[in-house]
Amino acid sequence: MSSDYLEAGREAFDNRRWNLAHERLGAADAQSPLGPVDLDRLATAAYLVGREDEAVSLWRRAHHALVDGGDPQAAVRQGFWLTLSLLLGGEGAQAAGWLARCRRLLEDCPDCAVHGYLGIIEGLFAMAKGDAAAAAAIIDDALALARRFSDVDLMALALLGGGQARIQMQHNTEGVFSLDEAMVTVTSGEVSPIVAGLVYCAVILTCQSIYDLGRSTEWTLALDRWCSQQPDLVPFRDQCMIHRSEVFQLKGAWAEAIREAKRACEWSAKRSESSGRAFYQLAELHRLRGELSEAAEMYREASREGTEPQPGISLLRLAEGDIETAATSIRRIVDEARVGQNAEGGHPLVAVLVAYVDIMLAAGDLDAARMGADTLAAIAADADLPYLQATMHQARGVVLLAQDDAGAASAALRTAWKSWQKLEAPYECARVRVLIAQAQRMLGDVDTAGIHLDAAAATFEQLGAELDLARLTPHVPAGTETLAVLSEREREVLALLAAGKTNREIGAALFISEHTVARHVSNIFNKLGVSSRTAAAALAFENGLR
Repeated sequence: MSSDYLEAGREAFDNRRWNLAHERLGAADAQSPLGPVDLDRLATAAYLVGREDEAVSLWRRAHHALVDGGDPQAAVRQGFWLTLSLLLGGEGAQAAGWLARCRRLLEDCPDCAVHGYLGIIEGLFAMAKGDAAAAAAIIDDALALARRFSDVDLMALALLGGGQARIQMQHNTEGVFSLDEAMVTVTSGEVSPIVAGLVYCAVILTCQSIYDLGRSTEWTLALDRWCSQQPDLVPFRDQCMIHRSEVFQLKGAWAEAIREAKRACEWSAKRSESSGRAFYQLAELHRLRGELSEAAEMYREASREGTEPQPGISLLRLAEGDIETAATSIRRIVDEARVGQNAEGGHPLVAVLVAYVDIMLAAGDLDAARMGADTLAAIAADADLPYLQATMHQARGVVLLAQDDAGAASAALRTAWKSWQKLEAPYECARVRVLIAQAQRMLGDVDTAGIHLDAAAATFEQLGAELDLARLTPHVPAGTETLAVLSEREREVLALLAAGKTNREIGAALFISEHTVARHVSNIFNKLGVSSRTAAAALAFENGLR
């Protein structure tokens, strides 16, 4: 009976039926302890069905059995998986201890590929300490061993680690080349399943960290195909759902994006590693659709799971009209980035700066907005990537609008529009077309402005971007009716804003708090469909408000 279970388990393993492999190999082990090779199969199956603790225990058993059997190289291979699992699970001290143990076992085996696996671990430790140059040197030695001994698993891991180290050193072109080679190795189907999953997810996250959305999208689709071929797979699946949601969002398929984000939230509830990111992604989609209470709850869930809900929560406060709170929170994040903490929770600094520019303009702090746009320009200077070029030119354009330089603003915004078109990002295209329309109105080209606004409105309606659509509504009527949407108090605030008064000065003149003024200003922006005090003032003057 034990041999029947064993053969069935091996067959299920070869066919990547991980649940069945885990069940049958486990049953065989219960009847008669498995040998090291089958223990490795059982450990791998356990890992792939989400039983990491069991996998670690099984790798430990296999390691000790191989040490007792006098095979240190095979023992260290098992020790590598054990060490890597501990390291990825946040147990660095235990991982370091196992690394030292494995190094000692190889003292009499100087010429073998297994040294390269330990080099991967040492490289990860070096990158965690910020020493990317040392990591690259160590991992390059591992790559040389992989090529010398034709070890495809080691080659994939070394190409991945080398690419990440070079990107950490700001050598992005060289780093991305290494990541692409790692993916070619993985998609050949020759590497083991755990290595494949690790490389897929790490490459996607690394590409996102440098804003290479084209590559991250391509590899997300490949990861999705790989996961779909293995229905029992538990690790990597929640990350795949999050990546898919982000791709759907970018491409304008918001209903599908929400579906995938919700699936990721449900799936990651069983596994804490990605739950914060899943809730944050769902919150972002709710915010974009104008579902603000749902967004607020999802941001809270993301925070409970250890993910900083920025810049989304600041943009939510802006949408709610609480400019003061939005400005305070986004300033904190940017200030922390200046002292090296970057955006907490892994959210890219670029996304934080984009939000910072918009919020600072809403708060009337043109100097701060200009600083944010300049920082974006510095980040994008050496990167020919559509996403960075789009965000940089769009930020520059909105600041130029606020400075009444409509001609330069129009040129920058049109450049941003072309970059968003390259990414096939309909929502971002629509947003920048609204800004182009504002510039054209300031230049007196009402017809062109109307064309851009009509196209933007159609996109917002199709996507379900209710807040953006509501902001556009007042642009349709012409003449003095434009300001009819404002309350009497909002018209008073707008008149003082158009006269160049700050929020504090407006509050003093009307005997209301600065916080109340900020709320009125946000409501005015929403109702008039503008994003800056200058644009609001221009509408006031056009319609004879004094």
